[in-house]
Amino acid sequence: MTIVAGIVGGLALFLYGMSVMSGGLTKLSGGTLEKFLSGVTKKRFIAYLFGVGVTALVQSSSTSTVMMVGFVNSGLITLTQAVNVILGANLGTTANAWLLSLNSIDGGGHILLSIFKPTTFTPFLAFLGILLYMTAKRDRRKNIGTILLGFAILMTGMQTMSGAVTPLADNETFTQILTAFANPVIGFLVGIVFTMIIQSSAATIGILMALAASVTVTMGMAIPIVIGAEVGTCITAILSSLGANKNGKRTALMHLYFNLIKAFTFMIIFYTLNAFLHFAFLNGKAGMVAVAGIHTLVNLVATLLMLPFSQFLVALVLKTIPIDDKEKEERASQMSLRAMDDRFLTNPPFALEQARNAARVMAQYAQECTDLALRQIRDYTPEGKEGVVRLENRIDRYEDEIGSYLVRINATPLDIRTSHQLSVILHCIGDFERISDHARNIVEGLAEMEDRELKFTEKAYDELAVICDAVREVLGMSVRAFSENDLAVARDVEPLEEVIDSLTMEIKKRHIKRLRKGKCSVELGPMLTDLTADCERIADHCSNIAVAVLQVREDGFDAHEYLEIMRSENNPVFEQRVQYYELRYALPDLKKEKAEEEKKEREEKEKKDKEEEKEKEKAAGKKKKDALRDKKKDKEKKEGT
Repeated sequence: MTIVAGIVGGLALFLYGMSVMSGGLTKLSGGTLEKFLSGVTKKRFIAYLFGVGVTALVQSSSTSTVMMVGFVNSGLITLTQAVNVILGANLGTTANAWLLSLNSIDGGGHILLSIFKPTTFTPFLAFLGILLYMTAKRDRRKNIGTILLGFAILMTGMQTMSGAVTPLADNETFTQILTAFANPVIGFLVGIVFTMIIQSSAATIGILMALAASVTVTMGMAIPIVIGAEVGTCITAILSSLGANKNGKRTALMHLYFNLIKAFTFMIIFYTLNAFLHFAFLNGKAGMVAVAGIHTLVNLVATLLMLPFSQFLVALVLKTIPIDDKEKEERASQMSLRAMDDRFLTNPPFALEQARNAARVMAQYAQECTDLALRQIRDYTPEGKEGVVRLENRIDRYEDEIGSYLVRINATPLDIRTSHQLSVILHCIGDFERISDHARNIVEGLAEMEDRELKFTEKAYDELAVICDAVREVLGMSVRAFSENDLAVARDVEPLEEVIDSLTMEIKKRHIKRLRKGKCSVELGPMLTDLTADCERIADHCSNIAVAVLQVREDGFDAHEYLEIMRSENNPVFEQRVQYYELRYALPDLKKEKAEEEKKEREEKEKKDKEEEKEKEKAAGKKKKDALRDKKKDKEKKEGT
């Protein structure tokens, strides 16, 4: 029972130490490894070498493979790019076995050799690690402390397992069980099943090395177990791909197919040759170094042979899971949303960057949706309305999925600045979603006008064109400020938003004047008010976005206090920008309109006066003519008398 407790306890420490160390290494990278990974995968051999390096660094082929499942699932890279990294990951994972083989060092009284023995340096690493973890204020140093602690715990677990199995060296029953492992099929299956249970080939090989250090393990026993462990470790990627799309599943299958091809090819060729040549070394003792050597040699040969034919693996998985038309459509429309993969949550900074990229796409959709809605004001079409509704629905989905992903990121350990950045993105996507809602309100109001056959006056359309241009610019500025973290552009949003507020009020006043003169119908009043109100609200949300960008880049401030300072009379820069935008987006001049109206009235009066003058002249002429006729009659009358 003591032996079992020692093995189980040592295995628990080993697995926990590996998890802690791998987690610390991932956090220390801060998303750098993953960003670089997505950029180097275009070149086959470089991708292979990077797969080797990153897996050796994080000490887990499962971590690298699961990450590749996430990348392919999100559409960031293709299957063709991923396969070479997966091949490299299979070789990189063998580095862990060489670290474990340090336990085989026998100081033999030599001080220099004793220094490299884990029982000598592990306690010091553990002390340094806990010291850094407890006292460091910076996340980077804490992560380094976590890595050192994880490594120390891993080595302690290895030593515990090795010490626990030492009494079994003289146990005949245990020796007989081990002898059964010399059967290639049994050893191969044991390696597969045990690795599938604990989901770590490194742990299986670690236990094998612990046995090799304490009891007699032959090369004939070690080889099939190591090969079986290579196949069993695929279970982690398979389980990870269960919730992924078809491409994610294909990536996991690619890992499985490679290890199956590698295992069966090696087993068939090696043991066929053994049947004729009877390799003597199979009966020799396998030490820790020998187990590590087997692990590395098999993967080195297999990956280098497969590398030129990596496309074969891609073709194989595409035959297993073919691409359909629906998948092609989803890939085109949901690329950025798929980038927010739950597998990235183990690395919060990188996961946050994926959410930010999706939010940038969402911002572009909001801008496109608003521009389409504003173009409908003068030239409304049912197709235009459908386009706005379709974009608004897509933006709603983006907001839901990005928001949910940000909540899951927030559940992970975050530093203060990262947490603040997350909060800003969360608020901004809410503003972009509300902007699309107002765009939809605009087209729905225009659709009602179309149904009722209502039209604004030409002067109203001209005024609306001015405010629409201003809204387009302020939205474009806010999208650019958010997407590019452009502080100069962000500072320009508030002055233009102030001008849009003034435009809204002035347009309402002008409508009332036209209404009093009978130049506009009463029922158009609510329509115009709702339309300008939506424009004003869009500008308000743009202001919120710009302020949020400034907050995160200038270490935070109170938004309301900031806006009051911006709008105060003691801010000449703000006033200057307001005046600039007032001139740029000035409504048609009222004085000019009034002068034209007075000129028209004057012309009409002059015309009327001329007509009256003509009438007077005509009347005077008639009177004169009548007088002459009467005079003539009087003369004729006198002459007749």
